[in-house]
Amino acid sequence: MGLRFLGIWPNTPDDGSPTIWLEEETGDLIIQSWRADENTIRQAQEVGSVPGHSTDIPEHETMIRLPASMLQFIPRPDSEGNGGNSGT
Repeated sequence: MGLRFLGIWPNTPDDGSPTIWLEEETGDLIIQSWRADENTIRQAQEVGSVPGHSTDIPEHETMIRLPASMLQFIPRPDSEGNGGNSGT
């Protein structure tokens, strides 16, 4: 798996800062960031996602909080509408 570094939280003061890499073969993003707190998780579960989809977080997943300043490092597809299931 070949990872390419994309960016780290601007003006990072320490070793524990949000960081993003790109897995070049698959295009997957690998993200290190802060865990979402219980209040954020509860709110996300209340809002839900796709109708009928569980809001539980499986053991092999976690919910992270990515600072808005990190969005600049996320690659954008050439055309919109290629994304995941929006539930619409």
